[in-house]
Amino acid sequence: MSLTGKAAIVGCAQYRPEKYATAPQMFHLEQMADLARLALIDAGLTLQDIDGLAVNGAHFNEATAFVPAVVAEYLGLQVGFAETVDLGGTSAVAMAWRAAAAIQLGLCRAVLCVIPGRLTPPDPDADPAAFAAAMQLGGHSQRFGAPEAEFDLPYGHLGQNTGYAMIAQQYAHRYGYDAAAMAGIAVAQRSNAQANPEALFHGHPITVDDVLNSKVVADPLHLLEIVMPVAGGAAFIVASDDLARDCRHRPVRIRGCGEQLDFKSPSYARDMTVTPIARAAQRAFGMAGLTPADMDMAQIYDCYTITVLLSLEDAGFCGKGEGMAFLREHDLTWRGDFPLNTHGGQLSFGQAGAAGGMSQLIEAVTQIRGDAGERQLRKHDTAFVSGTGGVMSEQGALILTGA
Repeated sequence: MSLTGKAAIVGCAQYRPEKYATAPQMFHLEQMADLARLALIDAGLTLQDIDGLAVNGAHFNEATAFVPAVVAEYLGLQVGFAETVDLGGTSAVAMAWRAAAAIQLGLCRAVLCVIPGRLTPPDPDADPAAFAAAMQLGGHSQRFGAPEAEFDLPYGHLGQNTGYAMIAQQYAHRYGYDAAAMAGIAVAQRSNAQANPEALFHGHPITVDDVLNSKVVADPLHLLEIVMPVAGGAAFIVASDDLARDCRHRPVRIRGCGEQLDFKSPSYARDMTVTPIARAAQRAFGMAGLTPADMDMAQIYDCYTITVLLSLEDAGFCGKGEGMAFLREHDLTWRGDFPLNTHGGQLSFGQAGAAGGMSQLIEAVTQIRGDAGERQLRKHDTAFVSGTGGVMSEQGALILTGA
């Protein structure tokens, strides 16, 4: 089965990224209702138009099971399609193609996809030490029987930094490593953020020297090569072709998709330098009948600079081992010959947990619609969007077009 392009993203909304200490605290249900309202306004639809729902079930505050039912009840929805997606940073990409497939199958006409990303009010009965431990361990499981709890965590492989550093070291051993070229990714995206008033680091440009002189968090990764966690949240609406024609903006059609999950911990990767995006992107381009050379922009998940490098290679924008040369030879800013993460990426826009991956998708939609303001690309009809969950564990790809 292939997507026919008969489903389009017609509305979106996201909270401006903020530091956790100053952002408002809201229950997840409150955030979902508010984000849905904003996305519906953007689309020019009403709540009565929504008959499909995709939510992120991991770490949902008000329920540990039946999350779509809880959300649908709260919003007053009756839906013919409901999905809980638990794929970390690729959840947004996964929601988009699942929604398009459900519409194509005739299960529904409009799907609300929403991920909250602000902290909830503190539970007076919760154990603060347990919460702090969970934050430190990132996405690693410490539960009894989990392989990570027995074979990874006791030996210092905890959180995300160590895993991505191991991947970077393996790449360096095999292909070489140009630290300045890698720093250039962060610099280019920070430059893009200067044209995006919503970005967390708007007004704070950096240089390659700034990156290389920042603290080494996990060799070879510097502080400014690692994503900034923020409070936020986002939503988008996927609608059928007949509904999309009546919406407020240019429909952004979902032409191709791919998804691949290969492992949970990189300790068990067959080859750390070959990532799941390779198969995901191949499927997406093949489904759309397009190639990397046809893309006007790339909105690539960027939790770390090494994620961007490997995604560029494995998605086919350059050959394996040629990424460093590609970085040196291309201008990755919105003004350049290879526009990458034109909103600033998560490195400079900010990463609101699982909702962080929505920022790439929403930026692609914004660019294709022609609504990007100062950073608007001259050519903006096709976009490659990627998502990454875990430590290069699960990745997804979308091909979006304006026609």
